Amino acid sequence: MTPMEELLTTDILIIGCGIAGATAALQLAAAGRDVTVITRATDPAETNTFYAQGGIVYRSVDDSPELLAQDILHAGAGHCNPRTVQILAEEGPPLLKQILLDQVGVPFDRSNGNLSLAREGGHSVPRITHAADATGKAIEIALMQALQAQKRIRLLTGFTAIDLLTPSHHSLDRHTVYDPQSCVGAYLLSQADNTVLRCIARHTILATGGLGQIYLNNTNPSGARGDGIAMAYRAGARVINMEFVQFHPTTFYHSTAPRFLITEAVRGDGGRLVNAAGEPFMQHYDAEWKDLAPRDVVSRSIYHEMLAHDTPSVFLDLRSYIAEARIREHFPNIYQKCLTYGIDLTRDLVPVVPGAHYSCGGVWVDDWGLSTIDRLYAIGEVACTGVHGANRLASTSLLEGLVWGQRTARHIVRQHPDRPTPDPDRIPAWQYIGDEVPDPALIGQDMSVIKNMMWNYVGLVRTADRLNRALRELRHLETEIERFYQSSTLTDGLIGLRNAVRTAVIVTMAAWENKQSMGCHYRE
Repeated sequence: MTPMEELLTTDILIIGCGIAGATAALQLAAAGRDVTVITRATDPAETNTFYAQGGIVYRSVDDSPELLAQDILHAGAGHCNPRTVQILAEEGPPLLKQILLDQVGVPFDRSNGNLSLAREGGHSVPRITHAADATGKAIEIALMQALQAQKRIRLLTGFTAIDLLTPSHHSLDRHTVYDPQSCVGAYLLSQADNTVLRCIARHTILATGGLGQIYLNNTNPSGARGDGIAMAYRAGARVINMEFVQFHPTTFYHSTAPRFLITEAVRGDGGRLVNAAGEPFMQHYDAEWKDLAPRDVVSRSIYHEMLAHDTPSVFLDLRSYIAEARIREHFPNIYQKCLTYGIDLTRDLVPVVPGAHYSCGGVWVDDWGLSTIDRLYAIGEVACTGVHGANRLASTSLLEGLVWGQRTARHIVRQHPDRPTPDPDRIPAWQYIGDEVPDPALIGQDMSVIKNMMWNYVGLVRTADRLNRALRELRHLETEIERFYQSSTLTDGLIGLRNAVRTAVIVTMAAWENKQSMGCHYRE
C-alpha cells in the first residue's frame, strides 16, 4: 500500500458502533455529513450493546423525569452530576420513542399493544422496556440495519485504532505544540494486511465501550479492554471517576463455563438471592430494597456471604418465586444457556458471583459529549457525563448512549461549517519500527496477570496494601509491555494489551487516591 493509499479522510470518524456510536452516525448522516465508522470486530454487531440482556429505561404512566432523576441520584451515592441526570431524565424516554421505536423499529416486548414495562433494582416504579432477555441484541441489530442502509456512512470492520492524532503530538510543524489541544483523527491498523492508515477527520468520536476485560470475572465481550480510555489518556484528555467500576451482582458461575450475565430482570420478576441452604439473605443487608437494592450493595452482600460461608458462589432462586411458563417466556436465552451446563432455571438453583460489568467513570465530557481536547468527543461507556456518579442505576447505560449519541451529533452539525478538514500533509504516515512477530502466548500471559491482579487487588473490596501492591506490579508490567510493543509488529492483541495495562493503572491510581468508600468504590 502506498503512502497515498494509506490516507483516509472523512468529515467524522467514529470509533465503535454500539448504541452510542451508531446513533451518532445515523443522526450525522441524516444531516448530510460523511461518516466513517470503524470497529475492531469482524462483525459490526459485536459490541457491549449487543450483550446487554437487561432493558432500557422508558417511562410508565406513574413516572416522571423528576422521579427518574431521583432514582438515578440515589443509586449514584451522592456523586452524580445533577445537570446531566436531568438531561437524561427529560430527553431519554422521548428519544427512545423517536429513534429506537419510530426510526429503526426495535421489537420491544408488548402487552395488549403497549410496551411491557418491568421494575429493576433501584427503580421506584416499573419503567424498563425489554426484548425478552436480549434487549441489547435487538437494539444493535436494528441500528446496524439502519446504519448499513445509509449511503453517507462508511463502515470498516477489522480496523483497530492505535492512537488518536493530535497535532501537538504528531504534526510535522513543531510550532503546533503551542496551540490548544485538538484531535484530527486516528492511526488505524487494518487487521487484514497489517497496514496502518492515517484517518484525518474534522471531528472524532470515541464510542469504544468499556473495560471489563481487565478483570478476571466480567460480563463484557473480548474487545472491552479500555482502548478508548487509554488512547484518550495518552492524548492528554481529562479522565475522571475511574475508581467506580460497577460489578454486576449475578454472573453465572461454573468451573467449565465462561462467566455470562444473569440479567437483573430476573430479580425484578421476583427471583431471590439465596445461600447454599436456599435461604434468602439480602434482607440482612438492605431491609428496604432487599434483592432490588443498588448493584454495589448487592455485589458486596454476595461477597460477604461467600466469605462468611466459605463458598465459591451464592445462588439465584427462580423456581420458588417465578412461574415455570414465565421463566421460559421471559428468559429464553438465559434458560437455554444455563441448560448447556446442566442447570435448569425451573428446577435448580443457579450459581452466581459478581463480575466486572460497567465503568461509571471515563473520558470527561461536557453536556454535549465534547472532551477537554477540541474536536474529540466521547459517548457511551468510554465517557463520563456524570450521570452515573459512583454507581450506575440499572438499565440507564443504553439510554445514556442514545441521548449523548444524539446530542453529540447535534453539536457537531452546529460546529461543522466552521471546521475545515485538517491538512493531511502535516500528519506523518505511520512509522513501522518493530519487526518482531509478537508471540500470542506472551500476550495471553500478560493479560492473565492483569486480570488476576485487578480482580484480587482492585476488585469489590479494596485496601491500601492491595492497591499499593497493584500499583507497583502494574507499573513494572507496563514498562515491559511498552518495550514489547515498541519492538514488535502491530497486532490487535498487542494494541489491546498495551491499552489494558494503561487502563488498569488508571483505575488503580484512582482507587488509591480516593480514600472514601462510595458506591462501587469500597475501601476497607
